[in-house]
Amino acid sequence: MSGNYLRLNIVYRYRNLFDINFIIMIYNKTIIFSFLIGLVGTIGSAQTITSKVVDKKTNQPIPFATIQISENDGVITNEEGRFTIHMDQANASADSIYISSMGYEKIGIAVQPAIDSIIYIQPKAIELKSVYLSNKNYTIDEIMDKVEERLAQNYHFDMTQKRLFFRQSEFNTMKKLDVEFKKSTIEELNEEFIDSVITIIPRKSEYYIETLCDYYGSVEKRKINIIKAAELYDKNNSGSMEAMSEKLEKIFKDNVKPDSYLKIKSGLFGTKVQVDSILEQSEEAKAAKDEINDKKEEKSEFLKYRRMAIEGLFKNMFFQEDPTVNFISKSGRYEFELIDYTYMDDSSVYIINFSPKRREDFKGTIYVNTEDFAIMRVDYTNVKNLRNFRLLGLSYQENLYKGTTIFTKGQDNKYTVKYLEKIKGNLFGVDRPLKVIEKNKHVKGKRKQNELSLEIDAGIGNVSKYEIVVFDSKSLTETDYNGSIENKSIRPEYLSRYNPEFWKGYNIIEPNAAIKQFTVAPESE
Repeated sequence: MSGNYLRLNIVYRYRNLFDINFIIMIYNKTIIFSFLIGLVGTIGSAQTITSKVVDKKTNQPIPFATIQISENDGVITNEEGRFTIHMDQANASADSIYISSMGYEKIGIAVQPAIDSIIYIQPKAIELKSVYLSNKNYTIDEIMDKVEERLAQNYHFDMTQKRLFFRQSEFNTMKKLDVEFKKSTIEELNEEFIDSVITIIPRKSEYYIETLCDYYGSVEKRKINIIKAAELYDKNNSGSMEAMSEKLEKIFKDNVKPDSYLKIKSGLFGTKVQVDSILEQSEEAKAAKDEINDKKEEKSEFLKYRRMAIEGLFKNMFFQEDPTVNFISKSGRYEFELIDYTYMDDSSVYIINFSPKRREDFKGTIYVNTEDFAIMRVDYTNVKNLRNFRLLGLSYQENLYKGTTIFTKGQDNKYTVKYLEKIKGNLFGVDRPLKVIEKNKHVKGKRKQNELSLEIDAGIGNVSKYEIVVFDSKSLTETDYNGSIENKSIRPEYLSRYNPEFWKGYNIIEPNAAIKQFTVAPESE
């Protein structure tokens, strides 16, 4: 229940108390004082806390710090150290929040009076004596052997139910777009028109999609039930391209013969494209197209693709089969170095760096519990392009693959994901001639009827960022899994600008500054 709703409800329930006759009738200091205390307590039970966690010594924000209300309720700070947490009826009795982060003292802060907008936490001193007593002076090879031996007992491979928040952010940048007009025998497909097409292609675009859901199952089978979702992007970008497509369709309809075909050539290669589908404008075709679109609307693919995205992130973790970041499954191909010790969730941990010996792709740091040898956190980044393709004017690079995964230990002594971040980037380039030729085999003389000739040099960069925070995780029986449902009809709500009210009452990852500042120009909405 949101704070606004609760306050309105209280006003409605107690509105008669403010009638002047009623006040005169109960004018007693003790009664009034008791009433005010009760009213303030009721309102306070639904308060929202927003703050920023900062290192007391360096004054730098602390990302991925845990903000806990109770054992099963809390959030995590974003990359800017910011968080928002809602104190709802389930945790109304909590009088404090607890803040912890790797290498820092855990602190508790009373929720009354109001919490400061900046919370400073102190780095924690390492008690090397106790660490050495617990770790028995293992060598790095012995530590890594124990990490591999205990994967099965340290991590969940069976079915679980997770309440999680998933944010996907997409950033596209047109790094280069040069189109040289060569020739056109269709009057409307002239250089001015081609320039207008180039003008409407967005040079930069952002797309954010946020989902709160319950995730059921294991690696082998899974379901999700979406509670709420939002999309934040500029509809104008896609709208302009659709309008231009309609204009192109009309140009072809007016200039190309119904029994023609188009031959698209780029350098040495060419392919045929029948024009019938472009030119066909019969009522039957329109009706069929409308029916298909209606069916697409009825059956949303949104849930399917959200499920696949979450599944892919969980399946690709280091303890699963054949992961991309393979420092455990192919540990013989990496160098490991014990760097230092620190504390994480009140446990002493080894800080271990890993780097490739020869041709592997990643380097990073793992934080290993000195008692049970579980990896409690991993930070990784690629050291070279994961893919690098270049042929006949086409190029593709996967040039960015990095992330952070943080685990928490449950009551069953197994570790589950608390926070997961992955960032992937790629570059795609085209530097080729392009010809679109209309041919018709039913006319006398030359089959070639019309031609459009261009030279294209373009480069596009894409960065995808995935974030998951898990608020609660518990074991799931086969019966419970079979009884779980998926809301297949749900669709995300479109937002043209960041709306802080949309997730009010729900605990999520606090949006960063870029998301908060995102807005669509008024004429684009």
